[in-house]
Amino acid sequence: MESTAMITPGLARDLATLGRLGEDTSTETVLRGLTTALAAGVPGCSGGSAEHWRDRRVLTSGSHSELITLVEGEREIGEGPSTEARQTGARVAVADVLTDTRWPRYAALATRCGVRSVLAVPIKVPPALLVVGLYSVRRDAFSPQGAQSLAEMLTEQVGVAMANMSDFDEVRTDAAQLQEALAGRALIDQAKGIIMQTSGCTAEAAFDELRRISQHHQVKVADLARLLVEEHQRKNRRR
Repeated sequence: MESTAMITPGLARDLATLGRLGEDTSTETVLRGLTTALAAGVPGCSGGSAEHWRDRRVLTSGSHSELITLVEGEREIGEGPSTEARQTGARVAVADVLTDTRWPRYAALATRCGVRSVLAVPIKVPPALLVVGLYSVRRDAFSPQGAQSLAEMLTEQVGVAMANMSDFDEVRTDAAQLQEALAGRALIDQAKGIIMQTSGCTAEAAFDELRRISQHHQVKVADLARLLVEEHQRKNRRR
């Protein structure tokens, strides 16, 4: 078998599209796209899984619900190829779960899910770690040569996609925080206008009054401004 036998044009295309981000893109959608691409594009692969580890929290995705159950079951018993790949940072293969003696409890879980051979590939995407799993219903589905080339492609393409996703999340967070800050500023300006209208004071004095009341009641200035604006609007509607 050639070293590129596990990589098809369709798989290469689908992996490349993972890095194309849109408004609805999330870590979940990237992982789901990855597992679907593996199941459809790797010869002999019956399904795929992905575990995204960050700060001891994990997000799990799978092309089939049985594989999510298998990955979560492996995590509970603390043994198996994905667990070892995560702990060692090395690629782990199981040629045949029926004859492999390393993890008897995992073998029992895999057999119940119809899995016969497994390939687990860890991918470092600081500050996160991604563990990609490939599963087949037949033994010896993933040759060492093919696994090497596939692991290299996954590391490159998926690493880029997840790094882009991290940058994209930061941009969206910054944008949301800016929007929130602008909305708060607008409310404060409205509240200042209400105080100025009722008391005849300056804008600076109105803001000082807002700040004094917020400190006294231990609430944020923006929250106080929102309450003042809402109360003013309710009074106007009753008139």
